[in-house]
Amino acid sequence: MSENITGLTRGGTEWLPAFVIDLNQDNCIGCGRCFKVCPRDVFELVERTGASSDDDDDDDFDDDTSMVMSLSNPLDCIGCESCSRVCPKDCHTHSQLSLNS
Repeated sequence: MSENITGLTRGGTEWLPAFVIDLNQDNCIGCGRCFKVCPRDVFELVERTGASSDDDDDDDFDDDTSMVMSLSNPLDCIGCESCSRVCPKDCHTHSQLSLNS
């Protein structure tokens, strides 16, 4: 049985970090909240893929929804889950990892 990665608070309390493993870009509104709170530059703002190719109907997409967050450096995640706490659309998936991963 593999043991999960554990952390310690400054007070010595043990906690289990949960690392970001996925970001649902279909739900993402590109607000940038996760980017702003992440202490490790795990995220980047990118152009939304699969946007409407119909240039005549611009009412469905405004400039603010043409960008979404992406995981640029997921291996730099420290498992604090700050991104999930600030995300209004619940876009992030986290998982505890074993020492052997």
